[in-house]
Amino acid sequence: MKLTKYADLSFRLLMYLAMRRGEPATIQEVSDRFAVSKNHMVKISHQLTKAGLIDSTRGRNGGVCLARPAENITVEEVVRATENNFDLVECFDAAQNQCVISEVCKLNGILSAARNAFFEVLRQTSLADLVKNSKALEKCLLPLPCQNSGAEPD
Repeated sequence: MKLTKYADLSFRLLMYLAMRRGEPATIQEVSDRFAVSKNHMVKISHQLTKAGLIDSTRGRNGGVCLARPAENITVEEVVRATENNFDLVECFDAAQNQCVISEVCKLNGILSAARNAFFEVLRQTSLADLVKNSKALEKCLLPLPCQNSGAEPD
């Protein structure tokens, strides 16, 4: 199983917001921070807002911030909000299943158990766990490079 770039960027945004400890960030700032399209980050922030993971405020002093404490956001919740298909094999989707051996195949049960174990680990990990005691992560994320150098942004 591989997470999409969309989910990956969602985690980056959420981790960045967690590191800011309640201080909002603009979408432009996040886009610049991770060198991604602002339009792409707008789509991600919209999805995370719909999922109740971030709050978004419009206007001059607007931005995005976590909707709940990082301790109360699980990695599973983020994955489920940003990915839409966890069918590892065709027979996981009864409506689309054309496999002639699915009635007797043991692979389905094994992969189902593996998927359940995967989600159990994600359920036990919070966003706070991802950013806990991580000076290296903080150094990478805060402040923005232009703030480090003392130079004014263009």
